[in-house]
Amino acid sequence: MSIIVYTDGSAKGNPGNGGYGIVMIKGGFRKEFSKGFELTTNNRMELLAVIVALENVKKEHSDILVYSDSKYVVDAVEKKWVFGWEKTKFKKKKNPDLWIRFLKIYKKQKVSFIWVKGHANNKENERCDYLAVKAAESNILHKDTWYENYVANNDNTLF
Repeated sequence: MSIIVYTDGSAKGNPGNGGYGIVMIKGGFRKEFSKGFELTTNNRMELLAVIVALENVKKEHSDILVYSDSKYVVDAVEKKWVFGWEKTKFKKKKNPDLWIRFLKIYKKQKVSFIWVKGHANNKENERCDYLAVKAAESNILHKDTWYENYVANNDNTLF
């Protein structure tokens, strides 16, 4: 039985406060996750949502179907761009910290991606959007330390 995952990310300003939302479904079971950050980007939150979802699957080699409205994430994986980026050690690519983390967990599972149009009345995608926005607007915001240290402080040595 496949695990169905819906993800979304949000940023209030880009960069700005951000958050992610996740809905995971397997059989009759459902889990939701969200978390907010002080200074981040929409793309980072879109990718982090997928990472956190995959990290929450404890059994390796599980069949996982991820629905995302992020062309950035879906195309990078489905069109195999990320594997080329990996070969060049993500030189001149944004979010290398998250892509490295993604690939580590991705390679332990059997993951497929489906792009869904955002804000198009897809019930679960809309729920993820709600969770992501609420997390970004929360009074409890975490630090996106890598982003703050290397990008927001104009340290582009990793790019």
